[in-house]
Amino acid sequence: MQSSAYGAPLAGGAFDLDSFVKNPQTILRLLSWLFAIVVFATITSEGYINSSVDPEPKCMFNERESACGYGMWVGVLAFLACMVLLVLDVYFPQISNAQKRKYIIIGDLAFSVTWTFLWFICFCVLANQWSWTTMAAVPGDAARAVLAFSFFSVPSWGLLSYFAYERYRQGVSEVAEQYTDPSVDPAYPTSSAPAGYQQSPFPPNPENSGDYQPPPY
Repeated sequence: MQSSAYGAPLAGGAFDLDSFVKNPQTILRLLSWLFAIVVFATITSEGYINSSVDPEPKCMFNERESACGYGMWVGVLAFLACMVLLVLDVYFPQISNAQKRKYIIIGDLAFSVTWTFLWFICFCVLANQWSWTTMAAVPGDAARAVLAFSFFSVPSWGLLSYFAYERYRQGVSEVAEQYTDPSVDPAYPTSSAPAGYQQSPFPPNPENSGDYQPPPY
């Protein structure tokens, strides 16, 4: 039986595009990647409004520069992370070292959990600032798109966290099942002699098993 670790054979294998595209984790990564693009691209292109009173553009979310900056920061890093993780998913079956696979899964899990939380904070901050926005000529459709895709990013990254955790738990169980303790391995049979008994280092000699005879002089 071919050994496996964290959901793929340790010996590696060829890349299966059809299975990769149909994988729920791949679909979620692509959706998260798309959501991130919508958020930071919308803020970059339509998130700042020029005013006739102030020559410096203002953020459409209650003129708070920190709100637009936070949304762009979270979106750009999520976009880059999705690309990196997709590449790692492609090469993951070809990595034959179980320890390296473990580090990749742990990194995926830690980042996904963190960005689930950061997207939730992003949605709450932007929604709160949008509720207080009183500026005229604010692109409402753009603001609502940012809010919507920020909200959609929360469950998408939450599900990615769940899949990463399941892969980690599966890998730990696979590695544990493949480990064999040498003390119970059938290749090393235990002795049936009583405990504490040691066999004599001198083999028995049947020729000398009779009566005692004195040595000839």
